[in-house]
Amino acid sequence: MLTITPKAAEKITDFLKTEETAQGKALRLSVAESGCAGYEYRIGFDEKKPADKILPQAGFDVIVDEASLKFIADATIDYAEDETSSGFRIKNPLEKSSCGCGKSKQF
Repeated sequence: MLTITPKAAEKITDFLKTEETAQGKALRLSVAESGCAGYEYRIGFDEKKPADKILPQAGFDVIVDEASLKFIADATIDYAEDETSSGFRIKNPLEKSSCGCGKSKQF
């Protein structure tokens, strides 16, 4: 089951309230072929499509396409900030390795 940490849920809710381009949309999480290790996560706000799997959360929905669902079903989405960066972090027990920069994953 996909897990959204309280900090990530708070940030997602803030985006949905304050970002005009996110209003009325759901959080889309997908996995696409990319990079040297094979796949990368993509996260953003999008319209729901008929074939999407909807994963209801408190106050918003996460939408996942059928092909990505097998890769992210047990992942955890967190949000972190430090002196040099901020953003969503995805921890996934299915990841076998990643490239040197950490963006591309192998399952």
